[in-house]
Amino acid sequence: MSVPARLFPALVVALVASVLAAPPTTARPAAGASSAAERAITVTSRAVVFDLVNSSASLVRCQGDNKSYDVRGRLVGPRKAVLGRGGAIRVNVLVHDVGTGGWFWNLRKHPAFDYATQLARQGQTSLVLDRLGYDRSPLADGNDTCLDAQANMLHQVVQHLYSGRYDFTSDATSTPAASHVVVHGHGVGGAIAQVEAARFNDTDGLVLMSWAGANLSELALEQAQQQTSTCAQGADYAAYGASAKAYRRLLFATSPKAVQQTAVRRRNPTPCGDVASLSSTLLAASATAGQVQVPVLLLSGGKDARIRDGGTQDSASTFGSSEKVTTRTFAGAGSALPLEKTAPKTRTAVLRWLRSL
Repeated sequence: MSVPARLFPALVVALVASVLAAPPTTARPAAGASSAAERAITVTSRAVVFDLVNSSASLVRCQGDNKSYDVRGRLVGPRKAVLGRGGAIRVNVLVHDVGTGGWFWNLRKHPAFDYATQLARQGQTSLVLDRLGYDRSPLADGNDTCLDAQANMLHQVVQHLYSGRYDFTSDATSTPAASHVVVHGHGVGGAIAQVEAARFNDTDGLVLMSWAGANLSELALEQAQQQTSTCAQGADYAAYGASAKAYRRLLFATSPKAVQQTAVRRRNPTPCGDVASLSSTLLAASATAGQVQVPVLLLSGGKDARIRDGGTQDSASTFGSSEKVTTRTFAGAGSALPLEKTAPKTRTAVLRWLRSL
């Protein structure tokens, strides 16, 4: 398939702050599935790896070391689709925020909050990425990448999906190629997804969760300032949330205690290159939102501690060239929508929107 083609010191930092190998596993639908079609789907999860170049592609470049890295993830979906036996497939690429990781979308310890697997039970195939610098995609020095490079690497992932040029880590079976790609981003992952879509126009839709551009709360600004201070002292990585309590306050409102405990144990520090490039990414996202042509679904929680009231609606108005912009706010929910008690409503909204494409 052929597809078309740093920091104003304190002021911009404050603005940016706002922006804020495992064996194959198989799961079957939970007891009490509501339909015969759902009961008939066997869900398979397989580890995959992409060979990507850590480089920036924008005119306002941020630092990337221009080296090749193995960036890993999991392909989760109906067995036939994952194994390339179901014909042309749409792949949902799931891009995580700072402070989390691919686990955010694929929390297998808590099946009711496993976004990727729950979508798979409805026939959807997803790629759960660990971005460079996180979990199974390690980076020795967190200053060696940046958010613009992350957007460029996401573009490479999309292209590799179209061509099938990536690998399962456990066997030599050919990986499936995608006919369509939709990118789902959470928090800063949404900024990465938005920049990629505007710059390359090679996807079929954007699902942006808890991403409201510059409409960030004082709490989010304080967190960004803390990370900036840590990195300015010579660190490679900066903790997201000064404590477990602070981390939970940033992300959760109604998520069950056990889910929050799992998330705290699995939280990741942020590469300092990503922290240092927040401002330029915020500016790029603001400047290019009007270039996004594909349909956009904006989802937010009514109790998201990181977004100012009305921020999601303000962001929606910037997508002037999109075919369709849909917004939905879930009352009482925090930022981590797939892990909040309203997770089923989030998935229902996403599935309804996907089926309308």
